[in-house]
Amino acid sequence: MVSFKELGLVNTREMFKKAINGGYAIPAFNFNNMEQMQAIIKACAETKSPVILQVSSGARKYANQTLLRYMAQGAVEYAKELGWENPQIALHLDHGNSFELCKSCVDYGFSSVMIDGSALPYEENIELTKKVVEYAHRYDVTVEAELGVLAGVEDEVQAEESHYTKPEEVIDFATRTGCDSLAISIGTSHGAYKFTPEQCTVDPATGRLVPPPLAFDILDAIMEKLPGFPIVLHGSSSVPQEYVDIINTYGGKMPNAVGIPEDQLRKAAKSAVCKINIDSDSRLAFTAAVRKVLAENPGEFDPRKYCGPARDEMERLYKHKIIEVLGSDGKAE
Repeated sequence: MVSFKELGLVNTREMFKKAINGGYAIPAFNFNNMEQMQAIIKACAETKSPVILQVSSGARKYANQTLLRYMAQGAVEYAKELGWENPQIALHLDHGNSFELCKSCVDYGFSSVMIDGSALPYEENIELTKKVVEYAHRYDVTVEAELGVLAGVEDEVQAEESHYTKPEEVIDFATRTGCDSLAISIGTSHGAYKFTPEQCTVDPATGRLVPPPLAFDILDAIMEKLPGFPIVLHGSSSVPQEYVDIINTYGGKMPNAVGIPEDQLRKAAKSAVCKINIDSDSRLAFTAAVRKVLAENPGEFDPRKYCGPARDEMERLYKHKIIEVLGSDGKAE
């Protein structure tokens, strides 16, 4: 058993309380490798933004659970090395699908876990979530739950269509499970292909797809039912078209990739939405940079020469999200 406190991490309780009161959202950035983690910590250290380092079950298998523990500890020390005296960094399991996985993450030093029972019948979701909460809270680990289903594909999580969260269920769910935050479905979606062309309109000036707006009426109804309760948005990458264009220019094939407009995420961040998940955008930034380097330098075989530019591009992306979208800069001095 390793306590997250021994690793210098924090849970999300105070993070979320401050975010709700301050009208901003905490960035929850997924990472799979060293370059992503370096870029996240550097961006957050330089902007003094609290951050949630997210690990999916797929990423945990890819990186190895033991290495992840030391990477998280290293992230805290790296942040201090960069001049961030009191880093506010949480290590979070994204989309845990079983009690056993969540327990393992708690035991390995995660400071926050998500149990995603959203695909289960309502009562089974409550039962599973409550079981995880009871275990995690023994060790002061915070728990995120999910109510409603997001469409799209992310690692091992996939659904054909969305089912919006029902506001009439949220009080009962939050009360009976004891969860610390609640991921809801209001029209965001996993992956880089969040909407089909048929779901979008076309901007006549640019010819690009414009996705349907988020269901802020459902968010408002949920906030009315659960005032001050931490709300989470998954599937919130914006799929920057500049990266899609670079990928397509240098041999990629990503037709009709479209994400959530950043102005809608800014609006959400000013409400009770205090955690916004971003994964696909950093993958796109990484891939665009790597493709460009290798296309322009086809003889290059040193990973540092293409992973380095990819890391720099992700850092730029993270800073943009922190400052321009989430408003979390300067909130963790």
